[in-house]
Amino acid sequence: MPATDTALLAACHARRARVLQQLRAAGGGVAILPTAPEAMRNRDSDYPYRHDSYFYYLTGFTEPEAVLVLVTGAIPAADRSILFCRPKHEEREIWDGFRYGPEGARAAFGFDEAHAIEEIDGVLPALMAESPVLAYPLGVSATIDRSVRKWLETARMQARARVMQAATVLDLRAMVDEMRLIKEPGELATMRRAAQISAQAHVRAMQTSRPGLREYHLEAELLYEFRRHGAQSVAYNSIVAGGPNACVLHYRADTAELRDGDLCLIDAGCELDGYASDITRTFPVNGRFSPAQRELYDIVLAAQDAAMAETRVGVPFNVAHDAAVRVLAQGMLDTGLLDKSKHGKVDDVIASGAYTRFYMHRTGHWLGMDVHDVGQYRSLGPAPEQGERPYRPLQAGMVVTVEPGIYVRPAEDVPEKYWHIGIRIEDDVVVTDGACEVITRGVPVKADEIEALMRETAR
Repeated sequence: MPATDTALLAACHARRARVLQQLRAAGGGVAILPTAPEAMRNRDSDYPYRHDSYFYYLTGFTEPEAVLVLVTGAIPAADRSILFCRPKHEEREIWDGFRYGPEGARAAFGFDEAHAIEEIDGVLPALMAESPVLAYPLGVSATIDRSVRKWLETARMQARARVMQAATVLDLRAMVDEMRLIKEPGELATMRRAAQISAQAHVRAMQTSRPGLREYHLEAELLYEFRRHGAQSVAYNSIVAGGPNACVLHYRADTAELRDGDLCLIDAGCELDGYASDITRTFPVNGRFSPAQRELYDIVLAAQDAAMAETRVGVPFNVAHDAAVRVLAQGMLDTGLLDKSKHGKVDDVIASGAYTRFYMHRTGHWLGMDVHDVGQYRSLGPAPEQGERPYRPLQAGMVVTVEPGIYVRPAEDVPEKYWHIGIRIEDDVVVTDGACEVITRGVPVKADEIEALMRETAR
């Protein structure tokens, strides 16, 4: 039987209790949370299975065809967590591997009850019939919506002899998002390890790089290093982009040759035990930055430094982005990417949005179980009468990426020496009460350090 992590299971139990507490505060009722479905890749072949992040956060259970149901009791001590999962099946386990089955899952994962997934249509409506509040992932899946409507209709039919309470429907994800946004110590430990593995993979790619290789050669080195150190998967589709391909933000590693004199941009991170890492490094294929490449690289690195200086408790989320944009805008004016006679000073560049020609994305995002993790970027509470809510202040335990960049496509009004240069530098940082903790610096970031690493490898 696969081993279970007692610390993880204790954390999941505490998280379920927090959801039940929120459910009780809303009036009491039932929360329903299915895991992700299996997906067919092509005939007779599935994609590798990956659980739903919300489901795993509350259960630690990774098998498909499972549903978590939380039910508030008359008192908190009577609250129940119920799992519906696949039954034991000797023949299917021969083909597909071990299954816990309801009894095994209940004992191993600490649920109050467990049933075969085939029993859910008979069990769940009775629980819903007496529930003034129903919480589930609203609008995520047409399949989930249909199932909930079917269970509600059955519950109404069962309650004909009495008056069924009108259910208040809540989005379960919104109840969990704020919990997931602030990482627990165990989560941070996993994320630090994922960051370390990904950093080692980026180092290996830099050490391997040389003119004449293909982009997929470096992607293979990344995947090898991820798996060699125990990561289960990539956290997202890896980007390995040589030369002009680095100016395509969501480029995929392909067959293009890595050419002497070009830069290579790699945006790649592993997933470890359900948690993502996310690193981008840009380095010269031949190990030496050209003067133009170095000039733009140092601007991007300075922008990242400015953003990190603002990534601390109490500072609104958008301040780091604004700090990076100011540095990038000044750099664009200084290098002639933007004409000073047309765009004036930095404030004019920012006000007009002229910088977005070369920097068109935000400087960071939440990171956690998903690479673009859950949580509101703006403050919670009622919306103001005019305008948008202000950006929320950063809190200890949040994890964000800091990833400024510059991407230069050929144009008549752009100095030719900068054409086809795409640079992004991205690190993962934990917000703390002091300076932010950068957890991805196991791979060099300064231009001199990158060149030194690649030069040493070439000897």
